[in-house]
Amino acid sequence: MIGERQSMVLYNHCMAPDEHPHGNEARISSLTDDVTLMRASFTDHAFERHSHDCFSIGVTTSGVQRFRCRGRQYDSQPGDFVLFNPDEDHDGRCGTSDGFRYMIWYLPDAFVQSSLDLDAGVGKQAYFAAPHLTDQDMAMAFRALTQDLSTHPCEALRAESLVHAFLRTMLRRHGERRQAPGAKPTDAGLARLTRVKDYIRTYFQRDLTLAELAGVAGLSRAHLTRVFGATFNVPPHVYLNAVRIAHAQNLISLGMPLASVAVECGFADQSHLTRRFKGSVGVSPADWRRMRGLSSR
Repeated sequence: MIGERQSMVLYNHCMAPDEHPHGNEARISSLTDDVTLMRASFTDHAFERHSHDCFSIGVTTSGVQRFRCRGRQYDSQPGDFVLFNPDEDHDGRCGTSDGFRYMIWYLPDAFVQSSLDLDAGVGKQAYFAAPHLTDQDMAMAFRALTQDLSTHPCEALRAESLVHAFLRTMLRRHGERRQAPGAKPTDAGLARLTRVKDYIRTYFQRDLTLAELAGVAGLSRAHLTRVFGATFNVPPHVYLNAVRIAHAQNLISLGMPLASVAVECGFADQSHLTRRFKGSVGVSPADWRRMRGLSSR
């Protein structure tokens, strides 16, 4: 293990000379069939409160990335990790007028859990214990692996094996078994809340109301909002938007025109889709489609 001072020197030495924010830009590519990489630079974009149905592992490479998660504000500086578990709501914006730059992986829950199945030393339900942390050794490993896999295409088995190995190390260092904040719901209470999640996933195209969801759970609107967020780390309206965005990405990948995607996903129109998509993903649906090398039918 290298020392902290030496680690910082090596980290700074490894930084590419152009890694300074200039405008809002992003690039999206695939590291494996399951893992998506996004490199982005923002000077005036603000992410709305949102969540993802997958794990997100990122490293800030320049500037200050300010965000709120789990009721606290964090300032992620160069070399710091930003770590979000599935369905964990957060926002994001520039911490200074200079903007920020980062790289981030998006990993399906099943992919992460399959990494843990290979290692008895990590609990099968491991999640990241904190959304922000400093680990210069792992940050350098993250950047080096990202650069290797994105610059030098290799066989799928090698790429997946290297990402799995990185995940196991990260979760051994910074993971924990998932714990719902506050009082743990009873089995009956959890079943009610799970019904609400299933209902949202089934009827996301509709203009759902809190009263409707409360009726599904058999709870008051205020009680549902409180216990849903405490149990799943995301309020119902943010979860609904995440379901819609994930479905939109799938339809865009299939080549559906954006206007049709908006209708199919429960948005009022294409403009509404664009606002919510950019607020969650960081780029517009059209840009996301272009970055993935996709085209509409």
